[in-house]
Amino acid sequence: MLYRDMIASGQATTVETQAPGTSAVEEDEGSDLLDIIQDGRNRGQDENQNRDGIDDSASVYERTVSIRTHPSTAAGKFSMSHTTLQLPRDTVVHPINALLSKVSNKQLSEVAQKKFGGPFLPNSTATPSKKGHMRQQPMALEASQGMGELEADCYLAAMTPGIYVTVMSCLVEIRKRLGPEWIKGLLSKDGGPRILDSGGAGAGVLAWRDLLSTEWKLLHPDGVPNDKPVPAGKSTVVVGSPPLRTRMSRLLDNTTFLPRLPDRSRDEPSAEETTAVPMKTYDIIVAPHTLWTLGADYKQKNRVQNLWSMLDPNGGVLLIIEKGVPRGFELIGAAREVLLKHHIASPGSETVENRVEEPFRAGSRDKETGMIIAPCTNHLKCPLYLTPGKSTGRKDYCHFSQRYIRPQFLQRLLGVSDRNHEDIRYAYVAVQRGKDLRQDLGILQGKAAKDAAFQGYEDDESSPDESSDDSPRAAFHPLSLPRAILPPIKSHGHVIIDLCTPMGEIDRWIVPKSFSKQAYRDARKSKWGDLWALGAKTQFPRNIRPGKREAKVKHKKKYKNDDDFEEGERRHKKKYNTDDDDFEEFSKGARRHKKKNKTDDDDFEEFSKGERRTKKRRKENDLFGESDLFD
Repeated sequence: MLYRDMIASGQATTVETQAPGTSAVEEDEGSDLLDIIQDGRNRGQDENQNRDGIDDSASVYERTVSIRTHPSTAAGKFSMSHTTLQLPRDTVVHPINALLSKVSNKQLSEVAQKKFGGPFLPNSTATPSKKGHMRQQPMALEASQGMGELEADCYLAAMTPGIYVTVMSCLVEIRKRLGPEWIKGLLSKDGGPRILDSGGAGAGVLAWRDLLSTEWKLLHPDGVPNDKPVPAGKSTVVVGSPPLRTRMSRLLDNTTFLPRLPDRSRDEPSAEETTAVPMKTYDIIVAPHTLWTLGADYKQKNRVQNLWSMLDPNGGVLLIIEKGVPRGFELIGAAREVLLKHHIASPGSETVENRVEEPFRAGSRDKETGMIIAPCTNHLKCPLYLTPGKSTGRKDYCHFSQRYIRPQFLQRLLGVSDRNHEDIRYAYVAVQRGKDLRQDLGILQGKAAKDAAFQGYEDDESSPDESSDDSPRAAFHPLSLPRAILPPIKSHGHVIIDLCTPMGEIDRWIVPKSFSKQAYRDARKSKWGDLWALGAKTQFPRNIRPGKREAKVKHKKKYKNDDDFEEGERRHKKKYNTDDDDFEEFSKGARRHKKKNKTDDDDFEEFSKGERRTKKRRKENDLFGESDLFD
């Protein structure tokens, strides 16, 4: 079943974005999504008609999105990119309104603007376009830190809606890529699924429970019996602030709150120890906005490895989310690189050398089975993250967008009354531990997958779910398709789509009207983040603007261009036999000496040579300090 609009719970509503002049049926916020499907009151009256007369909600829903859209195109639709998400009232809006009812709106707005960087709250989950020139900053408040009463209210009003929306959008995409059997297996487990929210203060758990509620209703089309409630399972939330913990406990029942995240990255047990004393693991871990605030690269790496170690080795899913800005993408790219390099096995990379701090485990070890669920459809090096670390002037980076309706308490916090929707941008990566559908299902990868996608899957009209080994559709799977990393460019007579291909390349595909009527129609209806399945007529590499490394930018004044800087760096390392850290320290010392003594490069070089000769000849620091007495 397609899962484009399966969001939130029965209280949640999806509002289709409509062009001017088209008619739409307005839904009450308390209406049930499944009732809308069964009654045939979805958007587009011509498309929601059950032509076969079958009274089946799933069949009606599939026809709603696939009468004119090719089945392969519909299977690759990205999450909820065609809809506007409205937060559910019963589980999110009303409880937060009740918690904030006794707080002065003016005082709360002043504190929020002071904490989150001014109007429009640029240092929160929001990504306002008017603040694009501002310096990129991490979240001003995070769930694991301590905060006062007003700060907890600000976090609840400013951060919870954005985290809920981004987590829900990612969870829907994960469900689509793993299929319905994934959640069915979790619902059938004894005690239900186990989820850990590390960074969302419980907003990720709210989104997960709403998703489970919708899935549970789909499993009971005749109605959910009263004696069969949704098996929500066990939830754990990391919250370091007692005031925030108190507030979130009113929104979440049957939830365990931890003041900090346990550290298992350095003392992960061996296989024998695991069988003797099993450690607590989770079926899904949601980690929104947890890396940027750590600062140092090694801390971020340890956090990613720690989260991976807490996953269930038999199919646990890890979701990491950061802001949709260049620095946020770099953090996601670094996390993806750590997981592929040290944990997830890929063809040609099944082993990894043990870390230096583990001398008792000398040699190499085998990586684990795993896969990247989304947004990548390959395990190769990210084409947009070729140089590790921070960069300056980055223009191209992988991120996505989700529109949602701001709740009333967020409108009051921002001090606006006219524009009540917001497009929130985010970067993310979702991985699964212990399972790899690419190997289990024989999904095409690499060049074969790219060539097949370029040729297109339009000729086979059968549904992707009905593929067999004897039909050409057996080679089709959404995980072998390229993904649109930018909104399509719709020109007269053709559509240009920028895609990240299964070969780990950024290509530009052109779909003209002469190529295929169906492909041209679907290309014009495609959105940012979709997986493209109907091929193209022309393809060529797209120019990438990844920016410059910060180390190079610092030395730009000394060297005219990057080639001069690299050549000077190589000469220095070769002459003095130093590494990158020594070279950086030498450069800093050289700059400080030149600034203090107002010398140029030649004077500094002569001073350094004379200093080294004097130290070598006398071998005493006190004599060297008084060497001017002998001149």
